[in-house]
Amino acid sequence: MTTEFNVYCDESCHLENDHQKAMVLGAVWCPLDKRLSIAERLREIKSKHGLPRNFEVKWTKVSPSKLGFYLDLIDYFFDDDDLHFRGLVVPDKDQLNHEQFGHSHDDWYYKMYFTMLKTVFDPESRYKVFIDIKDTLGQHKVEKLQDVLCNNAFDFSRRMIADIKRIHSHEAEQLQVADLLIGALSYVHRDLHESKAKEALIDRIRKRSGYKLTHNTLLRELKFNLLIWNGTN
Repeated sequence: MTTEFNVYCDESCHLENDHQKAMVLGAVWCPLDKRLSIAERLREIKSKHGLPRNFEVKWTKVSPSKLGFYLDLIDYFFDDDDLHFRGLVVPDKDQLNHEQFGHSHDDWYYKMYFTMLKTVFDPESRYKVFIDIKDTLGQHKVEKLQDVLCNNAFDFSRRMIADIKRIHSHEAEQLQVADLLIGALSYVHRDLHESKAKEALIDRIRKRSGYKLTHNTLLRELKFNLLIWNGTN
């Protein structure tokens, strides 16, 4: 029987001329039949800390007053064997040379998305991909992304990658966890030091993952998988 998964994707500083040095793409995924119990557990953690169950988790909201809550979220992610993360970091977008390689920033963006997700996909499983709605990634780009992913994965019948949809982050607790993890990676790779609370959260991620967040993990790392992309095309 084919195992089905939901994959929740988010991105940070992905625009070509946003004056931000590092770009991060990330995905949290879990088995389809575990998605509701995971979402409920994440809401329970919110309630435990006196937050509304519909409180939207965001890296930009990390603060000293909510540090305990965010630390609990990170611990839950690492404690639940059904939750996984894959991140791709482009440390310096200024080093990109699209003209030399004969493609646009959009073409390269799709390539990076496939590079990020190809480690997630198992040909024997089936996936639904949910992407945080951004003004820069309209429906036509989502459709193009599905074409790129399916063609590169030789999934021409779309049996493995069943669907890609845009959703708002408040609609999926797992997407909020993705926002938190890619926010931490972006903070590290932009060499920021403006928040003690965020630095404490990053320290917890480093401790729980066993990784420095500045180097690649093993390719088959299942819990917290990270690629630091150092190409130029």
